This record gives sequence, C-alpha cells and structure tokens, in this order.
Amino acid sequence: MAIEEKAFGGDNPDKYSLRGMVFAKIRENILSGKYVEDEELKEIAIGQELGVSRTPVREALRQLELEGLVKIIPNKGAFVAGISNKDIHDIYMIRSYLEGLCARWACENVTKEQLEKMEEAIYLSEFHTKKQNYDQVVEMDSRFHELMYQSCGSKILGHLLRDYHQYVHSIRKVTLADPSRAMNSNSEHSAILDAIVNHDGDTAERLAHDHISNAIGNIMDHNLVDQNN
Repeated sequence: MAIEEKAFGGDNPDKYSLRGMVFAKIRENILSGKYVEDEELKEIAIGQELGVSRTPVREALRQLELEGLVKIIPNKGAFVAGISNKDIHDIYMIRSYLEGLCARWACENVTKEQLEKMEEAIYLSEFHTKKQNYDQVVEMDSRFHELMYQSCGSKILGHLLRDYHQYVHSIRKVTLADPSRAMNSNSEHSAILDAIVNHDGDTAERLAHDHISNAIGNIMDHNLVDQNN
C-alpha cells in the first residue's frame, strides 16, 4: 500500500510525516512477523512496496536500529533483528508495573464514556471467546488496554504502554488463542474495570499488575519463551 509522500523535518520521526509513516509501517511489519528475523530489508523493494523514495526508508531503518528492531551491517545491508525471548519476558515484566500504575491513575481520570467503552470491549471479547473468534478476541483485548491507556491521563505513560503492547502483538495472538487464557483474561479485565469504576486505586493497580503477571505465567506454561535466549 503506497504512502503519500510529504515533507518532514526534525530529528524525531513524527507519525504524520513521511518518514514517520514509513517508520511505523516497517515497524508494524516486523512486529507482526511479516518481516522475519534475519530477513534483509532492501531499501528499493520497501520503497516500491510503500510507494516512496529510498530516503525515508533509509531514515526509518536507522531509527529502527536505535530501537533494536533492525541491525545495519556496513557493506551488507539492513536486517531484521526482531525481539528475543528474553526481550519478550522483560517487556511483560516492565508492563506488569506500568499497567498497574496506569490502572491506578485511570481511577482518578477516567470518563463515563471511557468506562462504557471498556465495558463494551469486555462484553464483545467474551462473545468472541465463546464463538472462538480469536482474532476478534485479540482485537478487543487491545481495545480494552488502549482505553485504559487513554483514561490514565498521562500521554507519556500511554505512549510507553502502547509501544510495549505492540512489541508483543504476535505472542499475544498465541496466548489468547488458548480458550482458558482468553476466558481468564476477560475475567481479569472485568475485575480491573470494577476497581476503576469504584475509584479503588490500590485494587486496580494490584489487579492490573497481576493480569500481566498471569500472562507471563501462561507464556511459560506453554514454553513460548526461554528466559535464557
């Protein structure tokens, strides 16, 4: 899908600039598994795929190298570094604390509209879990967390959590395809929402932390991550 070429400036990629959009698309393709680990990322091919010149592709690859998702080898090219098993474990551990903080702050800042949308996301997730529509379960899981990020009242915390959430998109698809984990996740979301509704920061923080910790346990139970690699 071509990206409309626009002017951009500054050192940091902006999501509305050409470089920012190219950066976001390549990043999405790496995290979704479209570009696999050690695959060469050819500037010309990616530019043709996205309908842009090589320059924004090259700049996006350099930024992705700073994130650790791409490795650039002199005289050879750019390659997908991907996310290691240890990275996944570390991301979940970090998320467990940040999600707890997010839930606590949501108790202070959430709106009625956000609460209603979170409740709807849980309802739809439960519906799709029963129907075994696991792509939709993942979508509603993301929806619930995104609403919580919006309701915490901190754009900095929200930005961090969105990044971590996206980093583990592929592994989340695997874990939430487990009917038992999908049902438990829905129940945990409901409990977190109840605490937020009641403006109970202590309980909301604990439950959100436990929710991510439980996800780590599920990953370990299914041998999806080896902490030593």
